[in-house]
Amino acid sequence: MQQVKIQDLSFLEEDEIFLLPEDAHQIRSQFVSSNEENSLISSEREEQKEKITNFNNPESEGGPQKEAEEVIQEAVQKPILLQGNFTKGILIVHEEEKLNAEIMDMLVKMITACGHSMNEVGLVSSLTLENRSMEEFQALNAHVVIKFGRIKHPINQFSFGTYEIQSEGETEYLFADALSSIAEDKSLKRKLWSALQLLFNLSPSNS
Repeated sequence: MQQVKIQDLSFLEEDEIFLLPEDAHQIRSQFVSSNEENSLISSEREEQKEKITNFNNPESEGGPQKEAEEVIQEAVQKPILLQGNFTKGILIVHEEEKLNAEIMDMLVKMITACGHSMNEVGLVSSLTLENRSMEEFQALNAHVVIKFGRIKHPINQFSFGTYEIQSEGETEYLFADALSSIAEDKSLKRKLWSALQLLFNLSPSNS
C-alpha cells in the first residue's frame, strides 16, 4: 500500500498552508485557458439553442429543418471539455461553476496527498455537464470519478451514499459534499480523507 507522510495531509489542517506563489500561479494558469474555452462553448450552445428555437417558432425567422438538425447533431458530437490533462483518468466533477483560489489550493493539496498531480486529473463543472448524456460522459473513459456537490446530469441515477466507494463497470465512484462546503468544514475534510484513503489504497505512515 502507498505510504502517506503527515506533511502530505496539509489540506486537512485548520490553518491555511499556501503554495509558493510561482507554483500556485503555474497550476492555476493550466486551467485558465480551459475556463475561457468553457465560456466560449457555453456561448456557442446558446446560439445553437436560439437557432433551434427560431426554427420551431413560426413567428420568428427560422432556417430549414435540415439546418436545425445539423445544429443539433453538431452539439451532440462535440466532446465534453475538461480542464487539465486527465492523464490518469481521474475525473473530478464539481458543483461550482468556477473554483476560486482558496478551493483550488485545497484541491491541489488533496490530490498531492493522494500521491497524484493535477496533471493526472480532469476537472468539469456541473454547468458544462448540463444537457450532456450519460453516453457522452462514459465516453470520457474515466477510471475514477469524484463528484463534489449537486450535479445536473444523469450521473445522479447512481444512488450512491456520500463518502462511500462504489464501482460501476470499470469505474470507481466517490460522491461527496460540495468543495465549497468541505473547504469550510474540518469534519467534512476528515470524512473526505478517510474515503480517499480507501479509493486510492493509501496507508498512513507510522512515522
